[in-house]
Amino acid sequence: MITKTVMLINKLGIHVRPASLISKTASKYKSNFLIRKDDMEINGKSVMGIMMLGAGLGTELVLVFNGVDEQEMMEDIVELFEDKFGEE
Repeated sequence: MITKTVMLINKLGIHVRPASLISKTASKYKSNFLIRKDDMEINGKSVMGIMMLGAGLGTELVLVFNGVDEQEMMEDIVELFEDKFGEE
């Protein structure tokens, strides 16, 4: 299991497009993926779950990867966050 903390640095936070990118990328992998915000924990492969986080600019999220390809999945997902989901 890998746990990684990220901060949202894109101006619009997580809206439909980033949620879709996260879900689509995560769904390529076999590993389980959870996103935690405060006391909320959602399935990172679910667009609706990701949207329910209501995560805006500056929000800190904990990403949890668990499975056979967790390292590769973590690298791809974290890259999305660092690249501001290609928005800026």
